[in-house]
Amino acid sequence: MSDYLLHGSTLALAWFLLVNLSMSAALAACAGWMTSRRNGAGSATFWFVARVWPAAAGLLFVGGLFVPSYWKYEPREFVEGFDVTTTALALGAAALFVAAGARGVRAWRNAARRTRLWMRTARPLVLPGARMRIFEIDADPPIMALVGVLRPRLLVTRGLVGALTEEELAASVAHEIGHSRARDNFKRLLMCAAPDMLASTAAARAIERRWASAAEHRADHVAASDSAIVRCALASALVKVARLTPTVTPIAEPISTLIDGGEIVSRVERLLADADPSVRRRSVLGRTGLVLVVVAAVASYAPLLQVVHSATEVLVHSLP
Repeated sequence: MSDYLLHGSTLALAWFLLVNLSMSAALAACAGWMTSRRNGAGSATFWFVARVWPAAAGLLFVGGLFVPSYWKYEPREFVEGFDVTTTALALGAAALFVAAGARGVRAWRNAARRTRLWMRTARPLVLPGARMRIFEIDADPPIMALVGVLRPRLLVTRGLVGALTEEELAASVAHEIGHSRARDNFKRLLMCAAPDMLASTAAARAIERRWASAAEHRADHVAASDSAIVRCALASALVKVARLTPTVTPIAEPISTLIDGGEIVSRVERLLADADPSVRRRSVLGRTGLVLVVVAAVASYAPLLQVVHSATEVLVHSLP
């Protein structure tokens, strides 16, 4: 039984790497076309799924198709030997996981180090309507940052508190609360620690920039809601912060700031424009498409298991 499980684990890692490589290559080939669209185009969910898709596709294939097919069709009394190619593929997949884990730990530690540095001068700040812990800090340049993955906190520099009006400050805090509700810091960490071949490539950086931009637009929408007054206040706050920080250097750690996504002009224009009535229609169409995909997957699941097992046999017997 131990040989059976070890052989299955080796094949599972090999399949993960093959699916991961194919999805990474496809995404890298399409990244230029995908990210060449107008700034702000595409939802934050779309860009997040695109970035983690190679790793997610590999895990879904292994967990949803290979493991059930191996358990159902592979005989336990006869276990095939380990060949060089599948073993090498399995080791490559293991290396991907190790490298991804190291990136995630490094990003987490860097964020914690930066947060500790900021918190040395922190003092609690009470703002009306804010349902999260807020601290006022001394830092240059002025910044508003949502820190923490499991227990988020909002840090606001003393200079920014003095530069914004009460309405602008409240709208900015609501924007960061939108990041907190969307778990954007956690998503940043997941993208950083995704076990795939896209890490540190131009395609990954372009997709992550688009996600950051879309996440800022979504947080703007959450903060402004249907209030024209809040939209104007937030737009004014963005302009003030952009003027106070003429050079914006994106923070690599899982930390969300008010203008980290850049593209201030498009954000201000969207805040001051009327709401797009087609957003709800696109959302309904997206959910309908997802339901149809799920129904089709359920209907074809049993035949797929047989196909995957046959493909596994071909993989084992055709490779050296």
